Amino acid sequence: MVIRYLSRPSRRAPVLRATALTTGALVCLAGPAVGAEPAPPKPAPAYSSSLLDRSGTQVRPRPDAPPVPRGLSALSWMVSDARTGEVLAAHNAHRRLPPASTLKSLFALTALPRLHPDTRHTVTDTELARVGGGSSLVGLSAGRSYQVSDLWRGVFLSSGNDAVHVLASMNGGWERTVRQMRAKARALGARDTHVVSPDGYDAPGQVSSAYDLSVFGRAGLADPQFARYCSTARASFPDGNWSYPIQNTNRLLTGADGVAPYRGLIGVKNGYTSGAGHTLIAAAHRGARTVLVTVMNPRRGGMTVYEEARSLLDWGFA
Repeated sequence: MVIRYLSRPSRRAPVLRATALTTGALVCLAGPAVGAEPAPPKPAPAYSSSLLDRSGTQVRPRPDAPPVPRGLSALSWMVSDARTGEVLAAHNAHRRLPPASTLKSLFALTALPRLHPDTRHTVTDTELARVGGGSSLVGLSAGRSYQVSDLWRGVFLSSGNDAVHVLASMNGGWERTVRQMRAKARALGARDTHVVSPDGYDAPGQVSSAYDLSVFGRAGLADPQFARYCSTARASFPDGNWSYPIQNTNRLLTGADGVAPYRGLIGVKNGYTSGAGHTLIAAAHRGARTVLVTVMNPRRGGMTVYEEARSLLDWGFA
């Protein structure tokens, strides 16, 4: 993947680039056939030194651009053009932090191509036994049959760790899925990410970065299945002979909990754990532009992650 840095520098300024080269452009990566085992990825060379490697806020805006929002409390964030990969601004882009459920974006990139959406699967007690305490759940029941497409809605809307455990089992098991996710991250040039628990549950050594989450978000939006799931605000979830409503936990998409919905929002994934704080990958489309922002661990807590993402989206479009 090539991410270009930054937005239209002045004629006097050199063009600065942060490259994490892989086997091809991110938007052109093709997933393996359903059920197929992908070829081992080629190692991605380390990205070149640039402003993105530096700590603090890095930006080189056009002369007519507004200033970057002030007072942001997130430990790390990044704003980019989802179509071109151009980075508009970043703050501690490569700082390694716990990702919480935003890591489910990498899980989906890894497992979606391997599991046919129409396949039905009966959940077992063993698959649910390892779901961590306090996890977000969609409400799967052992002994009940679900379509893979329903399980993915449980992942994207309810951020259900129970659905992740079942899909990982169908994908060949928890440890195999961890290895696949690590390989997928390397193939995409996401060198800050280390996967321990595919559902994003806090685990020693599990980290990602605002840069890597942007890579996962951009890759996901290029996949029609991923894009459809992550932009779904509400759905019905089956439970035997009846169903119940589920709602996307991304408040910028639904307008829940007093957060005003963001015009043009198309996903991608939010997360929260006690260790990671609040994390968010958010993308919105207006006119010919799709702006992607990642926000990791605002220090003010609560719904701050959505308001800081809103400020960064507004700035990106401006």
